[in-house]
Amino acid sequence: MNTVNGHVVSLFSLTPGGQRIARRLRQALPTLSITCYCAEKYLQSDFLPFDGTLKQTVAQRFDCDSALIFVGACGIAVRMIAPLLKDKFTDPAVLVIDEQGQHVISVLSGHIGGANELARTVAGSIGAQPVISTATDVNQTCAFDVLAQQLNAACAQFRVASKTINQLLVSGHDVGIYIDPWLEATLGFEIQQFDIRGLTVVTEQEVGRGELSALIDVSMQHTRPDWPIPSFQLIPKRLVAGIGCRKNIASERLSACFQQQLQHLNIHPLALAAIGSIDHKANEPAIVQLTQQYQVPFKVFSAADLSTCAGRFTQSEFVRQTVGVGCVSQPVAWLLSDGCLLGDPFKQQGITLTYGVIKTCYMS
Repeated sequence: MNTVNGHVVSLFSLTPGGQRIARRLRQALPTLSITCYCAEKYLQSDFLPFDGTLKQTVAQRFDCDSALIFVGACGIAVRMIAPLLKDKFTDPAVLVIDEQGQHVISVLSGHIGGANELARTVAGSIGAQPVISTATDVNQTCAFDVLAQQLNAACAQFRVASKTINQLLVSGHDVGIYIDPWLEATLGFEIQQFDIRGLTVVTEQEVGRGELSALIDVSMQHTRPDWPIPSFQLIPKRLVAGIGCRKNIASERLSACFQQQLQHLNIHPLALAAIGSIDHKANEPAIVQLTQQYQVPFKVFSAADLSTCAGRFTQSEFVRQTVGVGCVSQPVAWLLSDGCLLGDPFKQQGITLTYGVIKTCYMS
């Protein structure tokens, strides 16, 4: 979760001094959507009163917001959030700023919640010192969970991998990172663009040599080598799929065809970033169910959108008469992937699937 750009933040000021800090922060960071709360006795026009008590208001906002910021004592913030904590993979970022605006403390969800990043941003905006205590940060190494975010990558064992890799790194163990050559050849993938401090970049031949304690295997492929050391696959979400199909196609048939093609391409299902089709199919039950199954966005395009690149592909007069453009799946995949298609379209029983890969690491 990135809390720095455009996410919802609640700020709790306990005194007039805290309100001054809140105003400075809102003025310095207009891209943050900050709602400021205070006690009713200090209420001013640009603040909302606590809904009952501070504790009740914090509880209401904890599961709704990307971040909570307290201006005041760290102990108060800790007591307010303690009963609400679940785990670092779902809790929001929590920061504490002292009333003089000298320090910004990252209290909770430093990595996944984005508290460390937010603390640095907030501190920089008001001339304060960020206080970061997560072990990987103070030991100046990368963190598995942060690297996964940077790559927009998934991991089937994410919790175990984060704990294992991060503990090895802060304990001084050697951890390797292997980049599938297919990523480099197809996407121009460069791991050096990301934070890999403390990791050793290795080739497949080098994995079994030396003193590596574990391996991060960065690949979209489903079938992986039988690594001789503990390994965790990071799967960049770069696959997109354009779908054309008959009306009311059976969901089971579409799902089966989709899985069949993923297996044929040897692409891991977690690599899927988005599914797309023409706007006529925006409510097609089988496609909607497929996007829910894979938990990815459903992008739809108008016939005019698809016409900008449909001429590159074989046209069907029947399709043109039905939806206004002569083909669907290929131009959809073309637009989703910025022209980087993966293999030929798959056609079977009223279904056409075309896959592509995106070279950017985030699908908006």
